[in-house]
Amino acid sequence: MLTIPRRKLALGLLSLALTACGDGADKQAGAMGGGPPPPEVDVVTAAAGSVTLTQDLPGRLQAVRTAQVRARVEGIVEKRLFEEGSDVKAGTPLFQIDDRNYRASASAAQADADIARLTVERYRTLLAVKAVSQQEFDLALAKQKQAEAALSRAQIDLENTRVPAPISGHIGRALVTEGALVGKSEPTQMATIEQIDPIYANFTQSNTDLLRLRQGMKAGKLKRAEQGRVELVQEDGSLYPLPGKLLFTDLAVDPSTGSVSLRAEFPNPKHELLPGQFVGIRYPQAQASNVIKLPQRAIQAGPQGQYVLTVDAQDKVVPLPVKTAGMDGGDWMIAEGLKGDEKVIVNGLQKVRPGSVVKPKPWVPASAQPEKNQ
Repeated sequence: MLTIPRRKLALGLLSLALTACGDGADKQAGAMGGGPPPPEVDVVTAAAGSVTLTQDLPGRLQAVRTAQVRARVEGIVEKRLFEEGSDVKAGTPLFQIDDRNYRASASAAQADADIARLTVERYRTLLAVKAVSQQEFDLALAKQKQAEAALSRAQIDLENTRVPAPISGHIGRALVTEGALVGKSEPTQMATIEQIDPIYANFTQSNTDLLRLRQGMKAGKLKRAEQGRVELVQEDGSLYPLPGKLLFTDLAVDPSTGSVSLRAEFPNPKHELLPGQFVGIRYPQAQASNVIKLPQRAIQAGPQGQYVLTVDAQDKVVPLPVKTAGMDGGDWMIAEGLKGDEKVIVNGLQKVRPGSVVKPKPWVPASAQPEKNQ
């Protein structure tokens, strides 16, 4: 049996251990040296073009016409003839008021009118043979007219026991119930009808903004926009699919608010828009050329103001301060900070920091992406 000296054995084990440690360190260093790939970000290339300067102004919806349904005669409500929250046409009966007294009055008035008519016919024959005087005939004729007027009033009162809709539109809840006494001292409001297709949107604009726009137009930087078409932004931020039209702009400034009142009209065939609802009105104000615009999500705000994150030629993130000058639809218009051709990060902002390396790819808006098969 071959005997290995103890000293040589110890040196061999030490050498083997050092070799193993060296291989492990090299593998660990290799793993650490590879590192994760740079994060992907979506970018748009800044480019100048013609834009329409728009502003989202706060507004409130109002029915085109509103009518209060009121009792025109006194009586007890017997029945409601409509469904609450439905659409009704002008002249449709909405309530039935107890009509027994009015029927009796109309019958009595009819009898009086018939007697007066027969009296006039008889007096006319007698007048021809001088059996009655002209004065007696004229008095009978006057009584006939009075009887006919009383009959007309009685018939109208009888008709008004079936309370009609004064206009066509959307009717809300009933304000009285069966058994209620209405019209005792004054016409009782029984319901409200509103015409909401189309529907008005009332909004205001600061006179300061109007002055700034006029100055820009005088300087040649801006051109007047086509203001006939406006858009409506709903309370959840979504855009109402049907565009509206501007109806008028007040020529006077409200001294209490320093603003000018405007009104637009929107089609509302499905009654999705309701009176009293708060909305935003996207109002075109001016057109400008050679302007850079960016998606709203690309603009960041910090202690020093607004800025964007761009990607340079080495794919490194570089922040650039910018100033905005209003919106064109859902995009910000850039007044200062960009010259054009900059790659501005739109998506992936939370994954990067200034100076980090990224992998840029062109941004495709959701509206331009192909629909996925279900």
